[in-house]
Amino acid sequence: MSKQALIVVDIQNEYFPGGKMLLEGINTAADNAAKVMAKARANGDVVVNIHHQEPDPQSPFFTQGTDGITIHPKVRPAEGEKVILKNYPNSFLKTDLHDYLQAQGVKQVVIIGAMSHMCIQATTRAASDLGYSVTVIHDACATLDLEFNGVNIPAAQVHASSMAALAFAYAEVVGMEEWVA
Repeated sequence: MSKQALIVVDIQNEYFPGGKMLLEGINTAADNAAKVMAKARANGDVVVNIHHQEPDPQSPFFTQGTDGITIHPKVRPAEGEKVILKNYPNSFLKTDLHDYLQAQGVKQVVIIGAMSHMCIQATTRAASDLGYSVTVIHDACATLDLEFNGVNIPAAQVHASSMAALAFAYAEVVGMEEWVA
C-alpha cells in the first residue's frame, strides 16, 4: 500500500493579523488545517511543512529574519516532521520535496495552506505533473482580494475560481469535514 503525505503550505505569521499580507478567512483555514494535520498524524501519514522566505533580504514581505516567515502556532510542526524552506510559489521548485516524498514511498498527497491562487495552485499542479494523486482541502486554504485590469475580485471568488480550476483536471477538491470523516 502506498503512503499518503500531507503537504502544509505557507501557513505563516505574515498572513495573519499583524502580518504584512492578511488573508481573508486565514484563522478558519488554519483551524481546519490543524484538524487535518491531527487526522494525518493519527493515520501515520507523512507530514511535510513548507514555509516561504524571499531570497532578497529587502523584500517587503516574507523577509528573512522577521516573524512573518515563522510557521503559525496553530499548525506548528511536530517533532521530527520534515520542514522545507522554499523561495518560489511551487513547493517542489528547487527544494527536496519530490525526493523526500519518493524516499518515503508516497504516491498520494493532500495539500492545504496559502495562498489558494498562488502556492496552492502551483504546488498542486506540480504534484499532479509529477504523477502524484492529489487532494486539496478547500476550507483549509485561504487567499485575498485581487485586482486585474481595473476589476476588483473578492477573495471568495478568487478562492472559488482557484479550487474550480484545480478540480477540473489536477486534484480532488474536498472539505475538511469530508476528509477527516
